[in-house]
Amino acid sequence: MKLSRISITLLGVALLSSSGAIAGDVNKGSVQIAEKLTVEGKRLNPGRYTVEWDGAGPTVQVTLLQGKETVATFPAHITEQAAKNTADAYGSIEQPDGSRSLTAIYLAGKRAVLEVQQNGTSQESSSPGSK
Repeated sequence: MKLSRISITLLGVALLSSSGAIAGDVNKGSVQIAEKLTVEGKRLNPGRYTVEWDGAGPTVQVTLLQGKETVATFPAHITEQAAKNTADAYGSIEQPDGSRSLTAIYLAGKRAVLEVQQNGTSQESSSPGSK
């Protein structure tokens, strides 16, 4: 009797910990940025970034990391597309001073689009980039 309770408890713990590991990868991806961009006043140099986001609703908190270093954190609106993204890509828009701002992140294999919120609203991407 005790052995079956212990077995059931261990099985339950194993299932919970494995589903947590799987769920951790759902809100994560990477994107190659090919140009200098800004997001929330932070400068992004060209390079590969890990993209992570927290939240389940339409508004999420996005963190961009380069290696283990957090480069930027910003709010985004997550939307679902009809089809999965075929490649990692991003959207940017030119600012009046000639600089470019990040407007969206598209992650390969996911239907989700992370639309960067500026001043509480999401911007449409005018120039998608991909690498």
